[in-house]
Amino acid sequence: MDDCCAVVDLRQYTLHPGRRDTLIEVFDEYFVEGQEAAGMHIVGQFRDLDDPDRFVWIRGFTDLPARAEALNAFYYGPVWREHSATANKTMIDSDNALLLQPVELRDGYPRLDSPRGTSAPDSVIAGAVYHRASPDDGFVEFFTDHVVPSLVAGGAEPVAVFETLVAENNFPALPLRDEVVLAWFARFPDDASYDDHRRRLAASPGWRQVLGEIGSRSVKPPQELRLRPTARSQFR
Repeated sequence: MDDCCAVVDLRQYTLHPGRRDTLIEVFDEYFVEGQEAAGMHIVGQFRDLDDPDRFVWIRGFTDLPARAEALNAFYYGPVWREHSATANKTMIDSDNALLLQPVELRDGYPRLDSPRGTSAPDSVIAGAVYHRASPDDGFVEFFTDHVVPSLVAGGAEPVAVFETLVAENNFPALPLRDEVVLAWFARFPDDASYDDHRRRLAASPGWRQVLGEIGSRSVKPPQELRLRPTARSQFR
């Protein structure tokens, strides 16, 4: 597991139409190093391939006290002060955020020193967010014992699995969703590989059975994610 990040923010922004590239340009040029200098790990930032006006990103912190310290340092610091107006003008809603902790991080999940690219890759980072009834509902065990084998059989091995970290938001200037989830992510080298994975799942009776169980254990339908890393995303 990464020696950095026992605490993770998964953030999804709804943007004004046609403004996503503006936000990505500011984010990749200024906010990656700006936040990391404040003590965060900027794991990945993505275009949502199913919503042209959604920007998704993941950042990590060593622990909860480090989260409060880093967020205060960045959001009251010079980089955000200089570029926040440009970023905020792209956004309709930035409150879709979850506080998570790792269940498992495998090879392929970025480390602190993982390289950043200079151009957007062809890869797809895909996964789902499952909305659970409670932290002690047994969902993690069900996911590990039944969902993961079906995903692997369908060509998708999760490289990152997270669940809700039940804790008070220690930077209330940035709201968090009050719900319990499990989220997973896998990497595919290109669109064709992802499409093949989806076809294999659709043809699998075992997966249909797993989907039914996910539905019965969930308080609302899962959110499926199909993401393209930006040029400077480590998770790529």
